[in-house]
Amino acid sequence: MRAVRLPVVTAAATAAALTALTACTAKSEAKDGDAIQVTAADSTCETSAKSVPAGQVTLKIENKGSKATEVEILFPDDRIVSEKENIGPGTKYTLTAEVKAGSYEIACRPGMKGHGVRQKLTVTGSGAAAERDPRLDEAVAAYRQYAQDQADETLPRVETFVKAVKDGDVAAAKKAYAPSRLGWERTEPVAESFGDIDPKVDVREDGLEQGQKWTGWHRLEMALWKNGKIGAEEKTLADQLVTDLKDWQKRVGTAEITPTSMANGAKELLDEVATGKVTGEEERYSHTDLVDFKGNVEGAQKAYGLLKPVAAKNDPALTKELDKQFTALDALLDKYRTDKSSYDFTSYDKLGEDQRKELSDAVNALAEPLSKLAAAVVK
Repeated sequence: MRAVRLPVVTAAATAAALTALTACTAKSEAKDGDAIQVTAADSTCETSAKSVPAGQVTLKIENKGSKATEVEILFPDDRIVSEKENIGPGTKYTLTAEVKAGSYEIACRPGMKGHGVRQKLTVTGSGAAAERDPRLDEAVAAYRQYAQDQADETLPRVETFVKAVKDGDVAAAKKAYAPSRLGWERTEPVAESFGDIDPKVDVREDGLEQGQKWTGWHRLEMALWKNGKIGAEEKTLADQLVTDLKDWQKRVGTAEITPTSMANGAKELLDEVATGKVTGEEERYSHTDLVDFKGNVEGAQKAYGLLKPVAAKNDPALTKELDKQFTALDALLDKYRTDKSSYDFTSYDKLGEDQRKELSDAVNALAEPLSKLAAAVVK
């Protein structure tokens, strides 16, 4: 679950206001292979270049503000090329992406809400994509099919959940809730890349923008576990959830997927675990966080597995470490379910602080080497 972004029309107006009120500076051009320095603060987003050659682009990000920020490379229609969320105050991050010739924006979103502060980025030339290892193209094709399969498999599960909600069967709806989310959790970065679907189906109450109506899974989760009842509004929201997820299902095939977006997406899934599941914030009413946790890890592992042949050639020490840490995290998660074929996990509120810390440490141990995967596949 990501923070919500403003609708495009509102965003345009906000952007104009931000341009007038904030200092966003850029110099003209980065040479081939040079990183773009991005300095984010609470009201500014400074970039060291506004033009780069097509191909591999690296952002060297530093957050000098007082709030956690998110930095994105965006298409003109707000689809996400690549992003990094939860860059804490005083911290740095390197984001590697692949971009074709065209017009883009680099966005810094202090507090990870709203339209953010943006810089124009022009990408020129043809780049070197045609020269890359053909196994990467195979990996992209396989991952695209995986994402589509996950969306296709999600709809029947969601329809089972929604039927229970509309029947007023609280017990059946609770049982169907967590399984209905697995496909989404496995491929969440692809869904988030569209910008407008995630805020409809997966936003938590504390992630709402002013004036935004709360819809989606977590609104229904609250009704089922906190309120313990289903009313007319919940039945309407259940229908809306199906409609919104059918939109996602239709659009998955149009997502911009590259080897680096796959690698960065795998890291984003671990970030999702660290900022939502390990803390217990994601499923605060149902406490089914470990099901989501497992889905995120499976999705990250799928992307990594497809990229591994090339990454192993370029950086064998990295893939050895990733194999080790994925195995360790999988084994730790297995402690909290009855068998490996089941997605029945221990309720997260039953885990003590030591157990939660053990999970957090395992996630962090995997996240650090996983952050290097994008650079390894484009060496």
